[in-house]
Amino acid sequence: MNQQTIVGAEELMRQQEFTARVRSLAQRPQTFHIVTMGCQMNERDSETIAGMLAEMGLRPEAEREKADLILYNTCCVRENAENRALGNVIWLKELKKERPELLICVGGCMAQEEGMAQRLKAQYPFIDLVFGTHNLHRLPEYLWRVLEKRQPVVEVLHSDGVIAEGLPQRRASAFSAFVNIMYGCDNFCSYCIVPYVRGRERSREPEAVLEECKRLVDLGVQEITLLGQNVNSYRGGGNEFAELLRRVDALGVPRIRFMTSHPKDLSEELIAAYGELAHLMPNLHLPVQAGNDEILRAMNRRYTRERYLELIKKLRSAKPDIGLSTDIIVGFPGETLAQFEDTLSLVEAVRFDSAFTFIYSKRIGTRAAQLPDDTPAEVKSERIQRLIALQADISREILTAQVGRRETVLVESISARDEGWVGGKTPRGHMVNFPGNAGLIGRFVRVEIVSAGRNTLRGKQITEE
Repeated sequence: MNQQTIVGAEELMRQQEFTARVRSLAQRPQTFHIVTMGCQMNERDSETIAGMLAEMGLRPEAEREKADLILYNTCCVRENAENRALGNVIWLKELKKERPELLICVGGCMAQEEGMAQRLKAQYPFIDLVFGTHNLHRLPEYLWRVLEKRQPVVEVLHSDGVIAEGLPQRRASAFSAFVNIMYGCDNFCSYCIVPYVRGRERSREPEAVLEECKRLVDLGVQEITLLGQNVNSYRGGGNEFAELLRRVDALGVPRIRFMTSHPKDLSEELIAAYGELAHLMPNLHLPVQAGNDEILRAMNRRYTRERYLELIKKLRSAKPDIGLSTDIIVGFPGETLAQFEDTLSLVEAVRFDSAFTFIYSKRIGTRAAQLPDDTPAEVKSERIQRLIALQADISREILTAQVGRRETVLVESISARDEGWVGGKTPRGHMVNFPGNAGLIGRFVRVEIVSAGRNTLRGKQITEE
């Protein structure tokens, strides 16, 4: 790893000085509310932002309209995500008129997008602070400048990205945690803007990851999810990620999960880990994106349909009950009906537990944006409905097959539909709802599956001798 990507101790101490300055201000914001959009990486970044704001003396406010500082941690992976973020920010303009002292901040991937910072500065002058993904660690300095000079600050750094260790964090859960192991992406899939806004791949040192995980275990965290744009290429790929998993497993955390995996870097050692590690959960999110080789080449995915199916076979050989999920794009530029039907047949062959399906969304700045796209919108819509229907049938059959099984569920929350029920996931990743109360949250409960719905299971608590 290039040591120049590490933020030095001197710079981190400098930011601590700005943290103290903000905290000492009499006229600083007292409360904050963070709106997180996008992936788990953004959720983890928001935990860091919350930790930094808390060190500056701010406390969280559950109601956005009541907060003194509102921060949007944005996503731009698809155009509708960007439009939703901009729509939310525009809404705050009226709130700012009523409360001129309100601070509005925009960070994350959308802010890092080429030209977006200038656009926000020109079209949304009521925004007080804009910062990108590469300079999150400098938030104390930027907030100090906003408060000291009472002028907007727009700071987005264009680089390959950095790693800042030791930043504070305010985690969203006491029993489950996200841990970044790497940042950025080197794959440059032709439809994807992530490498341009998250930077090039850079991996944390294993000792830093293990130290963080050990602290979490000592705090009683029951489930750790290791995060990266492509965890399979951690420190260059090969056995490196599997070895990290072995070392995390040895810490004794009850459950380990990770995301996201790129099929081209799924190593034999990682596949074997599913049959060897006691705490690695039997589920894997392995995005296939398409089931036709020509489309995969156009996407720059660097594997074939045959190779993907071979990986699935090896995974199920190592762990027969592994649950698999995926991402699929329909209507990629130039996709024919026959090519789309190759995707359908792959879904039938693999039988994913679940799939996130999308109609192709053009992203300016990516190679695919230059490709001719003459498939009518109604055709793309019809195709994705066929895909959704197929996957729904498969998911229903897989869930129905769970009825009668006895599973250990990590309870996550009270059911949104019934306060007398709770919900949590099985090792395979299926959500189970069953009668219970808030006292079960964060605990492992033995459950018998009694019925299956479209996307979730229903169960009952059991006591086993």
